[in-house]
Amino acid sequence: MGQPMRDWVNSIPHSGLIRYLDFFNTERVAVVGSKALADILVHKPYDFVKPPTFARVVGSVVGIGLFLAEGDEHKRQRKALLPAFSYRNIRDLFPAFWSKSQELAHCLTKHVEAAQDGHVDLDDWVGRATLDVIGLAAFGYNYQTISHPSGVLAENYRKMLSTDRWSQFAAFLSFVLPPWFRWLVPIRNTSDNARASGEIKTICRQMVQKQRAELVTSKDSDLPVNRDILSVAIATGAFSDEDLVNQLMTFLAAGHETTAAAMNWSIYELCRNPLIQHRIREELWTRIPAHHLNSQSDRSEDHCEDFKAAYIDRCAYLQAFCSEILRVYPPIPFTARVATRDTSITGTFIPKGTMLVLAPWAVNMSIKLWGADAHAFKPERWLASPSASADTHGAGLQPEPSATTRPRLERQKSMGPETPYAFLTFLHGPRACIGQSFARAELACLVASWVGAFETEFCPEKGGDSGLDEKGYAAGVGVASGLSARPGNLKVKVRSLRERRPGG
Repeated sequence: MGQPMRDWVNSIPHSGLIRYLDFFNTERVAVVGSKALADILVHKPYDFVKPPTFARVVGSVVGIGLFLAEGDEHKRQRKALLPAFSYRNIRDLFPAFWSKSQELAHCLTKHVEAAQDGHVDLDDWVGRATLDVIGLAAFGYNYQTISHPSGVLAENYRKMLSTDRWSQFAAFLSFVLPPWFRWLVPIRNTSDNARASGEIKTICRQMVQKQRAELVTSKDSDLPVNRDILSVAIATGAFSDEDLVNQLMTFLAAGHETTAAAMNWSIYELCRNPLIQHRIREELWTRIPAHHLNSQSDRSEDHCEDFKAAYIDRCAYLQAFCSEILRVYPPIPFTARVATRDTSITGTFIPKGTMLVLAPWAVNMSIKLWGADAHAFKPERWLASPSASADTHGAGLQPEPSATTRPRLERQKSMGPETPYAFLTFLHGPRACIGQSFARAELACLVASWVGAFETEFCPEKGGDSGLDEKGYAAGVGVASGLSARPGNLKVKVRSLRERRPGG
């Protein structure tokens, strides 16, 4: 999951590139220096593509959406989708983010009070919440998986992205065997995953048709136009129904899984650092109106329509915490590229077909880029200097500066690194994650609602009292394998703050 590279970047002398041998002595080049990253991500982004086998396997599940598109097709799709992920449109989605975050807090409060022991299945609750957020904010559809965990979409989604032992074995076969041969191997997970993917695509087609009809209705009447990602994408007129289904499948797989992982790591760090938990809570209770932190309704949207992005903007320490989570625990620890032609990176010749590895898990912890305290979890590194405003940096909720001004702004307004390439979680350039502002806003709302509603700690048998293991994780908690890097075997206990909340 990128852990060896996290060690190499600080222990092996390098000029930005590290050559190593992988399985069967296949050559790999890890790209870990800021100038090298600028070459591959910004100066020559279309000289490098995702590995064909990876694209084939993932594409068979989610289709060829923005994530897998290459060359001119990628440029076309990204240009058409940019309005949906614009600064203004993301800010219009904050009521949806907050609505689902508060619904999670409300339903979990009832669960905890009924169960009495306070133990929480994080993967289940957080996964359902992020799936609901994607549904409401991205597709304009309320899946209701927080309150109804056995819904059709939730069940099929779990099957499609299952990470049990047999699913991992089936995935391995997908990468090493021809597609036709894989179907000859009698593994039930293969057919189950394919069936689940097909059923989810059917649901996505229905959502596309519904949103197209609503868009026509809104144009013919005085009804407000929906601002969810799907509605804005339809309004561009650039996508067929099947194109939109592929985009929805991509957003489901990429958006839901990664934010769930980031939220799990957030809760892990809140347990490790009770003082951070307290500081965020005190900030929330002074910066966000009381009625938004005291949900007593199963229909959380009833009191969230007037929730403003500005409330989160005011919470500088919350934003700093979320940025540090995304730095130390990038949900996608590494990604690969293949050179499509003979090229070069910082003057080093790269032959056609060379596999290059981009590892946020390593670069984000580079002592060369972040300083001697690179391995410390330190939200304060993201706080603005006294001469800067409190909301210019952190959770990415402000208009993003250009590529030329970003390094200068970061040096002036934050205690972060001098180069933007030190933070690789969302990549950079034309292949950067188009949904990063969406993801940051969603994470900030989920963390704010959680901290405002609960005190959280490790279960007595996990973490805390027995210190850290050799890799720096709380005892008993490591990094789980799967589609994203998330804490494994994380057991937590929560206590409701219902009576202590403002207005409670």
